[in-house]
Amino acid sequence: MNTLPLGRSDLRVTPICLGTMTFGEQVDEPHAHAILDRAVERGVNFIDTAEMYAVPAREATCGATEAIIGRWLGKRPGMRGRVVLATKVAGPSRGMPWIREGKGMTAADIVASCEGSLRRLQTDVIDLYQIHWPERHVPAFGNLYYDPAKEVSATPIQEQLEALAGLVKAGKVRHVGLSNETPYGVHEFVRLAEQHGLPRVASVQNPYCLLNRSWENAMDESCHRLGVSLLAYSPVGFGLLTGKYDQHAPTDPGAPQQARIARYESVRKQRWGRPEALAGARRYNQLAREHGLTPTQLALAFCYRSWRVASTIIGVTSLAQLDEDLDAWGTQLSPELLAAIDAIRWELRDPAQ
Repeated sequence: MNTLPLGRSDLRVTPICLGTMTFGEQVDEPHAHAILDRAVERGVNFIDTAEMYAVPAREATCGATEAIIGRWLGKRPGMRGRVVLATKVAGPSRGMPWIREGKGMTAADIVASCEGSLRRLQTDVIDLYQIHWPERHVPAFGNLYYDPAKEVSATPIQEQLEALAGLVKAGKVRHVGLSNETPYGVHEFVRLAEQHGLPRVASVQNPYCLLNRSWENAMDESCHRLGVSLLAYSPVGFGLLTGKYDQHAPTDPGAPQQARIARYESVRKQRWGRPEALAGARRYNQLAREHGLTPTQLALAFCYRSWRVASTIIGVTSLAQLDEDLDAWGTQLSPELLAAIDAIRWELRDPAQ
């Protein structure tokens, strides 16, 4: 894999990024370190994490993933210079009061969160520091509609950018990014950065997969014209697009009980647990088999080969899953198969939006 520039920044990343939210929950530290080692051995230079990980979020595991990565880096002299390290500051607590005392995300919160991440990651600088979800009320995480009556924003975007600028000036952050954003948010962050000489966002990390192509409804044009890269997360729809639930639904006794949707009720309550999402996944998985592909190959190639995606974030719980995901890099999708994918989307739309 060749590296490519992230947005208009000087960061060069591989088109596959290792996501780590399973580390510290489904994946213990020795296995996490083995996965990190294998990813780097196979050419991946991009690692993404967050202060709130592991997932599902619990007070006991908040920050655990960053600490696992930090110990991995600490035991491998020189490794820090070989990888692009991304992490995130959590937005308003969303029912996680252990992240911070207040309900919002002030400038002081951003700075304090960054300092905590630096300590846990055992590094002096974060290459890409992202706002995990907006401080504003937005339709995200399965919420379809914007409702101005729910707006409780207390920290203007300019104030957030100024806090990030202070971290960049102090040498603690190289570049900044967003996550779970909207076209308005991206435009406003870029406008204010250019107007006031503040850091320009390099990327947006949003869901993008066969079951959720909402990125294509205005975000793709916005980010293309603004020079902001997409980091696509959940490319296999929390496992729905791997085929593991084709015979048995997550709540059936025959389902793989260690897989995320089956294992965690909190995940089943989210967009990935919708009956419509499972039904849609089964359609795409069958389409893959009809074309001589595994469901995983189809789902990942859809992201890997899209002009919209700069880097696809893969999350794994084993070396075998990692190798399968990396091996899918060479998969090509014919025009006929892409047309069949679009036909299913026209019928089902985005059931995991």
